[in-house]
Amino acid sequence: MTGADYLLPFRTRLRAMRTESFGADPAGARMERIRRSPHFVDGVFQNPVGARTRPSGSTVEFAKIYFHKEQRARRTPMGNVPVHATTLADLAVPPATGLRLTWMGHSSVLAEIDGRRVLFDPVWGERCSPFPFAGPKRLHPTPLSLAALGPVDVVVISHDHYDHLDLPTIRALADTGTVFAVPLGVGAHLERWGVPTSRMRELDWNETATVAGISLTATPARHFCGRGLRNQQHALWASWAVAGPEHRIYHSGDTGYFPGFRDIGAGHGPFDATMIQIGAYSEYWPDIHMTPAEGMRAHLDLQGGRPHGVLLPIHWGTFNLAPHAWAEPGEWTKDAGEEAGQAVAFPRPGEPFEPAGKLPTEPWWRPVSQPIVTPWRRPKVTDTPPVQREEVDLAGER
Repeated sequence: MTGADYLLPFRTRLRAMRTESFGADPAGARMERIRRSPHFVDGVFQNPVGARTRPSGSTVEFAKIYFHKEQRARRTPMGNVPVHATTLADLAVPPATGLRLTWMGHSSVLAEIDGRRVLFDPVWGERCSPFPFAGPKRLHPTPLSLAALGPVDVVVISHDHYDHLDLPTIRALADTGTVFAVPLGVGAHLERWGVPTSRMRELDWNETATVAGISLTATPARHFCGRGLRNQQHALWASWAVAGPEHRIYHSGDTGYFPGFRDIGAGHGPFDATMIQIGAYSEYWPDIHMTPAEGMRAHLDLQGGRPHGVLLPIHWGTFNLAPHAWAEPGEWTKDAGEEAGQAVAFPRPGEPFEPAGKLPTEPWWRPVSQPIVTPWRRPKVTDTPPVQREEVDLAGER
């Protein structure tokens, strides 16, 4: 830094020191389009329902819980996560029913829908962080390399957080010539990383793009954006409704529960399958991530208030991002599905399945999970006084 640099405004100097992984802020024509958005009010994008985006409660108390040795142990698997070694043979034969989903871990899903291939929130990096040496690290390897994934018609991004938008992954996919569908403002990051605007479909909520005969609509979500300490909220976050000639699917991205799921379902559903965020929830940020119970409620809302299609739980099992136990989202979602009478798929990371076929339902996390406290379970009504189950020894139940 030269002496003249010190005369620049502090904000300008700070921006100049940001590495590529931080992305870029919208500017020019993109920023003008953002200002015209009906969802951009008072200089920031607004949620469909009010939401606190910063953790509530005592920071000291949260730190005690998060960094406590015993609590940390609960948030990681006890052994190797049983990843399905996805092969080219798994994906070479088209799905017999026209729809196949492959959960790659966290929120990354390959959807093969009506002869097209859609890749949601691909994160192949070792850490979800702007730095290669710090930040949440993978708890299991990727099921297969990006090179082995084969051609993808469109990559869909829900928002710009590091566990959903990963620089090395985007760079690798940019070289394939695929199209990127992203929420309004997120294109600034991709443009800085070498993706030409001609291969971007940058959408506001309720806008639709068609790629290779597949309709992609950015739908509302209750979350926030930002890749730096100073979050300007100049990039939008979204869920996605995707429709082919025969099938419809939905990806929630990250979101808190809100009544708008009913409107999304009425406008774009019902869905053959939904991919719903059910992990990384906490009482410290209840407005921006859903619990498994809320995720089940969102799925039912999307389906017109009744069990329909298949729910694929996402945003769990791959990164340690919240105080809850590592396998708690899976166990809770399993209970919520049984209570609602809703079909839920529990594939191992990398295990393809067809929603209209036989679903993977084995609780694969149990052999590598510590016992889980289950406060959400209701006592069964019997003639004898009910006994509240406070903890389930998963290893003992299998």
